[in-house]
Amino acid sequence: MQAPTDIAALTDFFDRYGTALTTGDVAAVAGCYALPGMVVADSYSFTFTSPAAVALSFLGAAPLYQEQQIVAAHAEMLDVQPLSAALTMVEVAWEYLDSSGNALTGGHFRYLLRIDANGPRITTVISTH
Repeated sequence: MQAPTDIAALTDFFDRYGTALTTGDVAAVAGCYALPGMVVADSYSFTFTSPAAVALSFLGAAPLYQEQQIVAAHAEMLDVQPLSAALTMVEVAWEYLDSSGNALTGGHFRYLLRIDANGPRITTVISTH
């Protein structure tokens, strides 16, 4: 992941993922995941094995973004660690923009990505606050 094009590909990926999250495009969110996938947080974890399961797990997030009038998301990559030829761990701090142009602090996450000929896909999300 040291070549500039690799960082550019990760930036593009997180831009697409952020757009899908903030617009409620659960099909596009599902397309960002490798299957099976997993989400891990302090008080829960869950897995999904199909695009439909990914979409269902993110349906609850869309109203939250709408309630806060979030219109955009920006992922700041804090750390990128290549683990193997196909796996990369990326630490991300999210910043959101509301409809009034105000910046809102988002969460911190680590994403285990599998990268293949089709680009990066999330295998595991870890909430790190």
